Amino acid sequence: MPHFIAECTDNIREQADLPGLFAKVNAELAATGIFPIGGIRSRALWLDTWQMADGQHDYAFVHMTLKIGAGRSLESREAVGEALFALIKHHFAALMESRYLALSFEIEELHPTLNFKQNNVHALFR
Repeated sequence: MPHFIAECTDNIREQADLPGLFAKVNAELAATGIFPIGGIRSRALWLDTWQMADGQHDYAFVHMTLKIGAGRSLESREAVGEALFALIKHHFAALMESRYLALSFEIEELHPTLNFKQNNVHALFR
């Protein structure tokens, strides 16, 4: 962990530059020093069917979730959230100026016991 997931409407696929966003997000998460770099992952879920608001315009949205393992302080989670949302808003600023776009971001802390994983990538970064 952490896993950064962006749910995006398909009508901004070309303009969203999610690979660029993911590079910035992964670098920011690694720089915090509170997440193991071997567990950082970012991915997109493109939505080809949605409706937003009154459906009368070419609306778009990106809803992002950061899933993290349990055990970090509220203060550290808030700091990460604020830093990432500032990065997200900057990344999408030009797109937001040119179209109707909604951005949302949340941090989800996973259950400390009911969270199962296996990863041999961590050994690379030891």
